[in-house]
Amino acid sequence: MRKLIIIATLILLAVPARAQKYASVNTAYILSNLPEYNQALNKVNKYVDEWRSELEAKQAEVDELRQRYEQESYLLPENLKQRRQDEIRTKESELRNLQQQRFAPGGDLDQKRAELMKPVQDRVYNAIERVAREKNYAFVFDRAGSATVLYVADKYDISNQVLEMLGVKPGAAPETGINPNAGGGKQNAAPKPQDKSRQAPSASSRKEIM
Repeated sequence: MRKLIIIATLILLAVPARAQKYASVNTAYILSNLPEYNQALNKVNKYVDEWRSELEAKQAEVDELRQRYEQESYLLPENLKQRRQDEIRTKESELRNLQQQRFAPGGDLDQKRAELMKPVQDRVYNAIERVAREKNYAFVFDRAGSATVLYVADKYDISNQVLEMLGVKPGAAPETGINPNAGGGKQNAAPKPQDKSRQAPSASSRKEIM
């Protein structure tokens, strides 16, 4: 959204005040119609699934060590008790560190998103800018996500023009069925393409962190 505002500002400076026009796009609809975006999203989600499994295996290891200690602690001398406790704490620390590495801001998930998805998103923004410049639009608002615009008439939605600029035939995405002109121009928060990578790690992988 911030990039769209920057684009709009640049266009505003480039055209006379009397020629200012306004338009909107639905980036969720546009992205969901791009095969390369869906492919990138699937790749990111595969990494997420692998990392969740990795965390779950680490959690199971910690649980097993703790359970064994609880069952055997009354038989152990103090020095062995301390050693087993230290081992459990070490495994718990490794689990927390791995979770941070994978899912914390700036971690592996964010890096994979930037590597695989950002190039496609940048291509969309560049196409929006090209359409806006060709049509002399001063501002282009994004109707997906937060409701920054309460109403936009259908005729001002240029989502399909952006898709054509990207070489994609416009039409509702097969998975989401998003239609940029649905609702007679009312601003509705459009559903974004399903992205499992945005979900928090499973409860089992968070057990030791909470």
